[in-house]
Amino acid sequence: MSQEVKVPVLPESVSDATVAAWHKKAGDSVRRDENLVDLETDKVVLEVPAPCDGKLLEIKAESGETVTSDDILAIIEAGEVADEPAEQDAESDDKAESTADSDSSKAADADLSPAVRRLVEENSLDPANIKGTGRDGRLTKEDVLSHLKSASKSEPEQKSASKPAPAAPAPAGARPQERVTMSRMRGRIAERMMEAQSTTAMLTSFNEVDLKAVMNMRKQHKEAFENKHGVRLGLMSFFVKAACEALKKHPIVNASVDGNDVIYHGYADVGIAVSTEKGLVVPILRNAEQMSFAEIESGIRDYAMKAREGGLTMDDLSGGTFTITNGGVFGSLLSTPILNPPQSAIMGLHTIKDRAVVVDGEVVARPMMYIALTYDHRIIDGKDAVLFLVAIKEALEDPSRLLLSL
Repeated sequence: MSQEVKVPVLPESVSDATVAAWHKKAGDSVRRDENLVDLETDKVVLEVPAPCDGKLLEIKAESGETVTSDDILAIIEAGEVADEPAEQDAESDDKAESTADSDSSKAADADLSPAVRRLVEENSLDPANIKGTGRDGRLTKEDVLSHLKSASKSEPEQKSASKPAPAAPAPAGARPQERVTMSRMRGRIAERMMEAQSTTAMLTSFNEVDLKAVMNMRKQHKEAFENKHGVRLGLMSFFVKAACEALKKHPIVNASVDGNDVIYHGYADVGIAVSTEKGLVVPILRNAEQMSFAEIESGIRDYAMKAREGGLTMDDLSGGTFTITNGGVFGSLLSTPILNPPQSAIMGLHTIKDRAVVVDGEVVARPMMYIALTYDHRIIDGKDAVLFLVAIKEALEDPSRLLLSL
């Protein structure tokens, strides 16, 4: 009995997907729930599992093809799958090749994210030989890279033999160039940025924050916080809490435009921009106004881990009423972030620098950060934007206000 493998139903905001990579070929045995193929959408990579045990009869959509919901990807002949023998006769060249294919298949069928799987396959690694540091012992990209680095030190001769000869240096005066097609995610990011520029009236206001009080609070309580909650006390939780309090005071900053209507949201679904190899993604902390410091830090940690492993889902990235982006982790001193429509505001954080400031009539060095708020001037007046940043500044320069909701 044959069974079709179809493209899963895509969310309303995603019209189609691209077949990124097949992990099986026609004729291979497959097991139920085993990942067959990766589909790349505008935001995430989706894994399509086998619906049953059997044999992959035919692949209907090759890598690089565009597919939509319910399109047929492959045909499987349902049936029992015999366990593969542990060893095979080395006397037959055909059987030796089959063994190699089987080993490669096992590596590809491990419970790996798409990014990790590609590294494993490209370097012919056995996941069982690599220690995983992710959740539940899952392999992360950093685990594989560390394993490769360690192997290169312990087996330099083997590594050098497997590497191709280095390319000859380009002759003097050469001007090499390479044309690379944008990934779907990068193309979607470009489209969204142009959409924001052309459909909103963006303006940016700035302020600066003295983070000495936050730094002192973290230093005093970070060890006890981590021991109790099992998560590090970072800076972002302070900014999320401060933003939620400021959004309560200035609800227009948390609103969105829908045609001629303004929609006020009675909750704060805060997007935290995360940089990945493929581009920027913005997972959402839902009802952040109700979350504790520990819940915020745990949520951010989990999203960062899923982003590195390529495990973010459409639900993780959908919605959001306000966004925070932190260019400071890369050293940015000042920037004007671009809106993420239909949201009407985005706050940009920047690097912390010790600067000379006047405190109580004396010049002292303090850890200062510039903060920016880009907003849609169609509905948010300059006064609201400035007062919002002032509320952020006051909350962070006196963190006790966050605990008392002042």
